[in-house]
Amino acid sequence: MNSPTSPYHASNLLQQPRIAFIGGGNMASAIVGGLLQQGYPAQALHIVEPVAEQRSRLAQQFPGVALHPAADSALVDAALVLWAVKPQVFKQAALECAPHLSASALHLSVAAGIRSDSMVRWLGSERIVRAMPNTPALVGLGMTGLYARPAVSSAEREQVQALLAGTGRTLWLAQESDLDAVTALSGSGPAYVFYFLEAMRRAGTELGLTPQAATELAIGTFAGAAQLAQRSSEPPEVLRQRVTSKGGTTHAALSAMEAAQISDAFVAAIAAAHRRAREMGAEFGD
Repeated sequence: MNSPTSPYHASNLLQQPRIAFIGGGNMASAIVGGLLQQGYPAQALHIVEPVAEQRSRLAQQFPGVALHPAADSALVDAALVLWAVKPQVFKQAALECAPHLSASALHLSVAAGIRSDSMVRWLGSERIVRAMPNTPALVGLGMTGLYARPAVSSAEREQVQALLAGTGRTLWLAQESDLDAVTALSGSGPAYVFYFLEAMRRAGTELGLTPQAATELAIGTFAGAAQLAQRSSEPPEVLRQRVTSKGGTTHAALSAMEAAQISDAFVAAIAAAHRRAREMGAEFGD
């Protein structure tokens, strides 16, 4: 696993520094923002975004970054192409861009579900890395799973790590199928946290706290517990046991959760996300 303090400085990211982003949504914005914070030159970054309103927002957010309504001019001499489009439009975007791509370009996809075999057919390149980030990348605290096809060199892996350094942590996976599990666990994971935050806020207000106080307490608890788990060498079950005195308040809460089979339901929910990730690869990849 790699921390945000990557040893690969952005100024040395690529021998040919031009990077083209296909799609200018949240994840592309997080990566662009991270690169700019590392000192990467804005003029070397090109974003293809067909929606005029979104291009206007990007222009205000990232002065100096080149914005394009179509891909043809943006892809000229691009050393790395980052695919940040929705899975259902990936094929169309890839086929439209393929004639303009450099044969030497490295491709990085952050689209959920779309398998690299499909990308090879559409793009005519084996040099593909798949990434599954999550939305905390927007504040530099993301968790991204990565898989590289065999044609991607170790130096190019380093380039990808440098590209993502400003978004948070990265974890390389040995097999591509593991990305479906990453999608279900950490890719969708922030929504699970927000779901529990909603429930904790509701519980707090029903117990008499103001919504503001309940929200602040819930968020602070999640943030602190996550930091404690990250810094500890002990597994979550040990950390849980240390704050659970038999007959105490925490024990009462956890006993209620166990009676409601919340753990089993949560595991089943993540399994449902995993199935959907696999289905998306078949649905949008042919």
